[in-house]
Amino acid sequence: MASVLVPLAQGCEELEAVTVIDLLRRAGIEVISAGLDDQPVRASRGTVLVPDTTLDEVMERDFDMIVLPGGLPGADYLDQDRRIQAIIRRMADGDRYIAAICAAPKVFAGAGLLAGRRATSYPGVLDHMQVEGMQYIDAPVVQDDKLITSRGPGTAMDFALTLIENLAGKAKRDEVEAGLQRA
Repeated sequence: MASVLVPLAQGCEELEAVTVIDLLRRAGIEVISAGLDDQPVRASRGTVLVPDTTLDEVMERDFDMIVLPGGLPGADYLDQDRRIQAIIRRMADGDRYIAAICAAPKVFAGAGLLAGRRATSYPGVLDHMQVEGMQYIDAPVVQDDKLITSRGPGTAMDFALTLIENLAGKAKRDEVEAGLQRA
């Protein structure tokens, strides 16, 4: 079974975090939500989320994918956390999936992981970062090999379904999507 780490920072976008966690679990994927500390997470709209564990508890564990929810100031806290930087670099170097939505692709840009890659984000987030060779794509979800980015809360379901397809296949994605009654 694939395993996914979803770090939760104070001020994260709850719609993105919960959608990813929920849909991946519907697909039978092991999802571990980890707070940056041992406190409940007050998300950007005031929803209180209780992570499964702390980031310190899973630092040495191997995951198939890490997914960074956006929202502010959550994405800023992820970007400033040296442990997050270490994990995403280790996963990228190990040819694992790294995914981010909304403002969180800035964490990948800051770590040098968007250079020469195709990516998207919440409009304007990456504009000032001057990432060498990055091609910004105005699309709901952009995948460049094992780097997956998405625009924001409104694209969270498409993002999560793309993650499922990559980890569990198209048939599992279709099965989960059918149960959502989107059409």
